[in-house]
Amino acid sequence: MNHSTYKSPGTLYIISAPSGGGKTSLVNALLQSVNNLEVSVSYTTRPARPGEQDGVNYYFIDEATFNKLIAENAFLEHANVFDNYYGTSRQWVEKKLQAGVDVILEIDWQGAEQIRRLMPQAIGIFILPPSWKALEKRLQERAQDDPAVIAKRMSEAKDEISHYHEYDYLIVNDNFARALGDLHAIIHVRRLRKVVQKTELATLIAKLLL
Repeated sequence: MNHSTYKSPGTLYIISAPSGGGKTSLVNALLQSVNNLEVSVSYTTRPARPGEQDGVNYYFIDEATFNKLIAENAFLEHANVFDNYYGTSRQWVEKKLQAGVDVILEIDWQGAEQIRRLMPQAIGIFILPPSWKALEKRLQERAQDDPAVIAKRMSEAKDEISHYHEYDYLIVNDNFARALGDLHAIIHVRRLRKVVQKTELATLIAKLLL
């Protein structure tokens, strides 16, 4: 319950995982059950996968447009992942945070590194697979990539996982409901911090201290 008309700035969450780690499924489930939380829609040069929509899953653009946006300093971060470019809109993220909305960035360790330099207050969450076998099975079951691409994703997963120590929280996605509960807990406890609550509860606290 909001007892004040004032809003504290939103929290920026970085969520990373190796490809096939279940990051997107967890984030989608989180968005359905937590209010005042949005995920940044990245720009990418990769083609859309079946079922993906422009402006919903990603903004699909060509490389020339992507380079133009880099030149205009439009990205908070950008990276080359699996031979495609991905970037996060600076203006969109800053606007949401200023409005008091919590924002999730689904990005890899390269992007996370850039964000931490610009916004050291960002909270990093890394999602680990329970095993290599489980990770490979998930990639195969997605049926989105051929065997050569899956092999490349598996080889690059180790490099991604090696950066786990740069994050604030670690979650093992073995049981989906448990992993989702862990994500809930992180966001809930961040919202209970005094620095947030003293703004949210300013009116109530003032009345209690009369």
